[in-house]
Amino acid sequence: MTAPLYNTTILRLAATIPFHERLPDPMASVEKRSPVCGSRVAVDVIVDEAGRIARLGMQIRACALGQASASLMGAHAVGRSHDELTAVRDALTAWLAGERDTPPDWPGLDIFAPALPHSARHPSIRLAFEAVADAVAEAIARHEDAA
Repeated sequence: MTAPLYNTTILRLAATIPFHERLPDPMASVEKRSPVCGSRVAVDVIVDEAGRIARLGMQIRACALGQASASLMGAHAVGRSHDELTAVRDALTAWLAGERDTPPDWPGLDIFAPALPHSARHPSIRLAFEAVADAVAEAIARHEDAA
């Protein structure tokens, strides 16, 4: 018997997205959209001098899986470096594609195991992680250009 694609944990996470408001003056903003399902995320960041997320803001317009993924990303992103965010983004992509056996080293991502056979759902699950990694890279580049 397979686990349900949508379960209580995913629905709870989808309803409790942290940092669910855009930042008024971000160092960088990135918007991503899944052409497969139409899910959209916008991520705003402010990074500190070490290039770690100091503040995060998000606007999520996605299915419950995309919302739950954004919730997990947001709950653990503050204080993370670009290298950490890129590594989890890449590991998530590889896991969803069946290129690795275990979920990434990020709290809670194992809840998406039931979605592994549903490739049409993968882009929505990846969106927030892709957007935050890109936003931090952009913020770091802008900070370096201003220095």
